[in-house]
Amino acid sequence: MRVLFALPGLHKIDRGAEVAFISVANELAKAGCQVTLVGSGPPRRDTRYHFSHVGSIARDYFRSFPSLPTLRDDCAYEELTFAADFMFRYRPSDYDVTVTCSYPFTNWILRRPTLRGRRPPHVFVTENGDWAAYSNDSEYRFFGCEGLVCTNHDFYERNRGRWRARLIPNGVDCARFSPGPDQRSLFGLPQNQLIVLMVSALIPSKRVDLGIESVSQISNAHLVVAGDGPMRKTIEAKAAQMLRDRFTLLSVPTENMPSLYRSADVFLHLSKEEAFGNVYLEAMACGLPIVAHNSPHVRWIVGDEEFLVDSSHAADISAGLIRAVKTPLANQQSRVNKAGLFSWTKIGAMYREFLQEIVTEWKQH
Repeated sequence: MRVLFALPGLHKIDRGAEVAFISVANELAKAGCQVTLVGSGPPRRDTRYHFSHVGSIARDYFRSFPSLPTLRDDCAYEELTFAADFMFRYRPSDYDVTVTCSYPFTNWILRRPTLRGRRPPHVFVTENGDWAAYSNDSEYRFFGCEGLVCTNHDFYERNRGRWRARLIPNGVDCARFSPGPDQRSLFGLPQNQLIVLMVSALIPSKRVDLGIESVSQISNAHLVVAGDGPMRKTIEAKAAQMLRDRFTLLSVPTENMPSLYRSADVFLHLSKEEAFGNVYLEAMACGLPIVAHNSPHVRWIVGDEEFLVDSSHAADISAGLIRAVKTPLANQQSRVNKAGLFSWTKIGAMYREFLQEIVTEWKQH
């Protein structure tokens, strides 16, 4: 089976969707598939798949651009520049199935008619949400796919009646993310304070500002935020006011992320709505207690033993952090075991089965 993954950020950045596609691609290649990734970054060593570079302009450049139909945010502008190059490089006959989570432009290119032969079936993954799959407004009415990978139960229930859908969550590399000694000195973190870790883009939906308020109510707590984004100056200003020297903002290379998790006492994540949340699995795999917004989606991932709260109030979040820290570490192995249920090896096998079904059905029609 010849599989194509296309996404502007591949090999350029390591966020949730990019990490997921790379991990699944490696698992499919290990299983004998011929896998190609197309992205805007450079080739990397020791990958089992083939990588093809397609240029794009980074989304940061477009943050001040106007919001327009099909160009609603900086991500869409970046995707347009990627699509302009990708359109002339893509050869449908080279693949049995294509995969993306990017809409509209990449999806449209992968589903465009061909002058000769027949295009391969297309699978869309809801890494960035499922709005395109169920909305009929504006450009979303032109969405289409032959298979829909839903990364959580809500997406699956909402879309299974309309599309050939399969519930497949994201995963975690349990060989990299595991319990171990802390390395606080590597990140310049204090040894004698409670380390609360947030791994998050600095955007409104991640609610890092609320995390600052919550941690400020715990006198010996130090908040560490690993991430960047358009709210960086706002977050830094609020932290300077409320936490002063009890705040660290980091940009951490991917290879150092397991060490950062191991250097924390508790993991905090306050997003109310997201497609999955790989960070939960990474924290669990390292044995960290988790404080997060109480929702069926989060509980499905982390189970019933974590410290889920009504995150509308900073005081409730602070209380959750204190409970998490005071709870004995007896649950650490339980967390590691739960994370193992989401190993990329298992997730990759689910993708391979679904993609093969899509390819087989496409050839029969």
